[in-house]
Amino acid sequence: MTDKYAVMGNPIAHNKSPRIHTMFAGQTGQDIEYSAILVERDGFPDAVAGFVSDGGKGLNITVPFKEAAWELAASHSPRAERAGAVNTLLLAADGKHFGDNTDGAGLVRDLKHNHRCEIAGRRLLLVGAGGAARGVLEPLLAEHPALLVIANRTASRAVELARHFCDLGRVEGCGLDDVDGHVFDLVINATAASLQGEVPALPGGIIGTDTWCYDMMYGNEPTAFMHWAGQLGAAVTADGLGMLVEQAAESFHLWRKVRPDTAPVIRALRMS
Repeated sequence: MTDKYAVMGNPIAHNKSPRIHTMFAGQTGQDIEYSAILVERDGFPDAVAGFVSDGGKGLNITVPFKEAAWELAASHSPRAERAGAVNTLLLAADGKHFGDNTDGAGLVRDLKHNHRCEIAGRRLLLVGAGGAARGVLEPLLAEHPALLVIANRTASRAVELARHFCDLGRVEGCGLDDVDGHVFDLVINATAASLQGEVPALPGGIIGTDTWCYDMMYGNEPTAFMHWAGQLGAAVTADGLGMLVEQAAESFHLWRKVRPDTAPVIRALRMS
């Protein structure tokens, strides 16, 4: 019997998850059906309940429902508990769903496995203090960077976020201007500015000749952040397509107990 999975969000039309999971299923011989479901902004709990009653086994959750999914889950993985957001639900017929957040694991695996970027002992700058940043902090700190600085347009949000994670490593929060004069080994853009073709108002001095710059957003062309970093002489620039595929692989493993090979899927998406 074919097991049902889906991604829920709003908007959802251009979501790549159905294609990714269909490729994973073909590669691993799993009998699944994966769809994209547009959910009204006030209709998330009902949409999940309807999917469960229709035999659904698992869900991916995208904006704007990650916090609502956290509330809906009866139990959470430690990383989801910390993040306060869920992007993966393992569904139960009795409504006691399990919530996980695979975003940070996907980011770390893309950096280390696909790009061969070391995190341990490095100076990291995480730009942004919203849900995307919060979701990746625990996995990043688990890699033991020498320092992780969160910089945000509203400094108080970055400071508060740093305080929430300070027991996991050396993490500080500040405003965007406050990083001037400091060069970082790895700069991660966790804002959505690139979706509007914009770049956070960062001082150019943070980029050195050995700096890696990673944008969690992605597109058919290099993002605005990648262009900005490249013009300042960054050693490497990368977008978040690999993170998207790697976090999906984490979800797939949670659901199916088999880990797909992500490399051919990333290549296929790059070519399309």
